[in-house]
Amino acid sequence: MKFNKALVSLLLALVMLMTVSSFALADEALKIGVIGPFTGAAAIYGNACRYGAQVAADEINAQGGLQIELLAEDDEHDPEKSVNAYNSVLDKGAQMIDGTTTTTPCIAVGAQANEDRVFMLTPSASSMDVVNGKDNVYQVCFTDPAQGTASAAYINEKALGTKIAIIYNNADAYSTGIYQTFVDEAATLGMEIVSETTFTDETTDFSVQVTAAKDADADLVFLPIYYTPASMILKTAKDMDYAPIFFGVDGMDGILTMEGFDASLAEGVFMLTPFAADADDERTQTFVASYGALTDGEIPNQFAADSYDVIYALYEASVAAGITGDTPYDEACELLIEQFKTLEVSGLTGNMTWSEDGTVTKIPTSVVIHDGAYVAYAD
Repeated sequence: MKFNKALVSLLLALVMLMTVSSFALADEALKIGVIGPFTGAAAIYGNACRYGAQVAADEINAQGGLQIELLAEDDEHDPEKSVNAYNSVLDKGAQMIDGTTTTTPCIAVGAQANEDRVFMLTPSASSMDVVNGKDNVYQVCFTDPAQGTASAAYINEKALGTKIAIIYNNADAYSTGIYQTFVDEAATLGMEIVSETTFTDETTDFSVQVTAAKDADADLVFLPIYYTPASMILKTAKDMDYAPIFFGVDGMDGILTMEGFDASLAEGVFMLTPFAADADDERTQTFVASYGALTDGEIPNQFAADSYDVIYALYEASVAAGITGDTPYDEACELLIEQFKTLEVSGLTGNMTWSEDGTVTKIPTSVVIHDGAYVAYAD
C-alpha cells in the first residue's frame, strides 16, 4: 500500500512537472496575432493569409530554436470587429501582429496599435493610409500608388493595349488610390484612356460600365478592384461578346477559387503580383505543397505568400533583436522598429527592404490566367 502511494505521488509529480514544462515552452514561444476575415465576403483573402502564416510557423518550429505560436482571430472585414479581434489576441499574449488582411480594418487597428505600441506587419492592406503617421505599422504588400504606377508602366512597356478603359470602385480607398496613380502614370507615358466609369459596393449590374468600355473601342480594361465585382464584369463582357484584355491588381487574386465562378471567364486575364504558384524554384514548390496539404489541395495565392513572408520577417527581426516569448509587446515594438530600418528578407514574394515610412521595396511580376491557373507571363 505504501508502495502504491509512493508510486501515485511520483506519477503526480511527473505530471505536474510535464505541465509546468508545457506552460514554460508556451511562454517561451514568440506569440504573433493573425487578424483577418476568415468568414464573410473577404474570407478568401483572410484564410489565405492565415494558412500562409501557418506554413511559415510550422517550418520555423521544425528547425528548433525560437518557436512561433500563432493567435488567430476573425474580423469579418469589419473595422469594429477587427479592433475587438486585436484586443482579443493581446489578451492572449500577442507580442506583434500579422495583419490585418484588409485595408479599412487595418487603418482602425493600426490607430489603436500605434497608441498601445504594438508592432504590425500587414501582408495585404495596401493603402498609404495604413502606414501614414504610424511608425509601428509596416507593409509586405505593394502600396496602392505603387500598384497603379507599375500597372500603367507594364501595360505600356508590353504594348498590351492602345485604348484603355478603367472601371473602379469610387467608394473604396483601395480602388481609388490605385486608379489615381494609374491615370497619372498613363498621362506621363502618353497612354490613351478612352473610358472611365465607376461603381459602389452596392453595384450588382455592370452593363453600363462594360458598355461604355465597348462603345469606346477599348482593347484593354484596367480593373483596380476586388475579385467579386471583377467576376461580374467578366460575366457581363462575355454576355456582350466583348473580349478585350482585362488587367487587374492584387485584389483580384482569389477569383479562381471563388465559389460558383466559371474560371473560363477569366481566361487571359492579367494581374500584377509578387508571387506565381507555378514558379519552378524549390522554395515556391515546397510552399505550394505544404499549403495544399494544409488546405485539402488548394493552390496558394499571393496573399498566402505575403503572409508567409510576414512571419519570416517578424521571426528574423525578432531573433536579431533578441526578442523572446517573455518580451512585452511595447518593448518588442521599439526593437522591431529599429530592426526594420536595416532588415533584408529574401521571401517568396521577392527580396524585401523597408523604408522608415513602413512601405516595402520589391519587384512585381505579371501573371496571366491560363486553363484555370496563374502562369508567369512571357511575351
